[in-house]
Amino acid sequence: MTKLRLAIVGAGPAGIYAADILLKQEKAFDVSIDLFEQLPAPYGLVRYGVAPDHPRIKGIIGALREVLDRGDIRIFGNVLYGRDITLDDLKKHYNAVIFATGAVRDADLDIPGIDLEGSYGAAEFVSWYDGHPDFPREWPLEAQSVAVIGNGNVALDVARMLAKHADDLLPTEIPTNVYEGLKKSPVTDVHVFGRRGPMQVKFTPLELRELGELRDVDMIVYDEDFDYDEASRNAISSNKQVFVIDKVLTQWRQRETGQASRRLHLHFFARPAEVLGEDGKVVAFRYERTEPDGAGGVRGTGEFREVPVQAVYRAVGYFGSPLDGIPFDDRHGVIPNHEGQVLGDDNQPMPGLYATGWIKRGPVGLIGHTKSDAMETVRHVINDQASWWTPEHPDEASVEALLTERGVDFTTLDGWHALDEHELGLGAAEGRTRIKVVPREEMVAISNRRA
Repeated sequence: MTKLRLAIVGAGPAGIYAADILLKQEKAFDVSIDLFEQLPAPYGLVRYGVAPDHPRIKGIIGALREVLDRGDIRIFGNVLYGRDITLDDLKKHYNAVIFATGAVRDADLDIPGIDLEGSYGAAEFVSWYDGHPDFPREWPLEAQSVAVIGNGNVALDVARMLAKHADDLLPTEIPTNVYEGLKKSPVTDVHVFGRRGPMQVKFTPLELRELGELRDVDMIVYDEDFDYDEASRNAISSNKQVFVIDKVLTQWRQRETGQASRRLHLHFFARPAEVLGEDGKVVAFRYERTEPDGAGGVRGTGEFREVPVQAVYRAVGYFGSPLDGIPFDDRHGVIPNHEGQVLGDDNQPMPGLYATGWIKRGPVGLIGHTKSDAMETVRHVINDQASWWTPEHPDEASVEALLTERGVDFTTLDGWHALDEHELGLGAAEGRTRIKVVPREEMVAISNRRA
């Protein structure tokens, strides 16, 4: 049997899981796999989308590392699809392609004033504090009072990072420039706003509990938000996660406050209405109080309130980005697909093209859900072999030669090991686990042993 060649664009959890599952299908499938990643390092949002004080979640890197370190998957890092390598190139060198490019942009929030100076997307802030090489090294942390819009895990991550004292982040792999920026922050109050009630939130109990463990930060909740309707009471009695969330919030309601230097406020039943500004800068956040509608949702009450703030972060979801030559659903931010088979304009599967992860299903579910999602895509990959392309240059050396000819300064798995070892060494020198290298050119130089 001729060994088939498969390219996967994106070396985050989705791409790595898909490669691992495919390589374990030995009886049905003899394949060699190359991962293409636009960043010099692998792991995607696990490295660049999870707050640095989440070592339990980052532990998933251990499982991903085991897959890569087997040595049966090649990585070409620092390679941007659409610029350094195109769909036509991939068709010449591979039988099929899986796109696992994720969703890294902020979803829009269409309210007046959202574009004022001092209004930011949460995804951009996350990329800054996680040391993403393609974002500015500085972040404007000048506000004393901040609004965070959203009730998911990202909203809580952003709120926690803003409210937490920078010195408490030193045991983590926080980049030096991020520590220095947060250290200077004058913040005293962080307000989190959610459209629905406390028993309809999207965050997990673990994320919520972590807020209550912050040193020198009072948790402020408001009694008016806890007059539960029947749907909320039923959720508490029937859903373990909701039960735990209610228990945590009830404990916070009983806490004494007023001694801490910072406060983190949770506002429920608060529909975003407007970001107010003066001289082009954020000065307040305006919201409408909502109430349960009896059908599991909420409706507006017509009562509007304002909270003085100098910065607003919208954490209302991530959004995918279009890819050259691939259909794209502009409304949902995904590649149109049927169980991972990319669909063309005629709504029929396009031979040889697949998607997995958030670019396939949207930014829903936790990282662990990505594995079952990859399995669904892989089932079609295996069954569709008869419809794949026949590449002109299937030999493995030809891809490396193409990138070299184009002057692409790509990184490899050995390069990632070199960068990983370097970052761990930087951390060890300061009694920390790791200190990330942030500039892209420095990452590439270390990976390719030029530094």
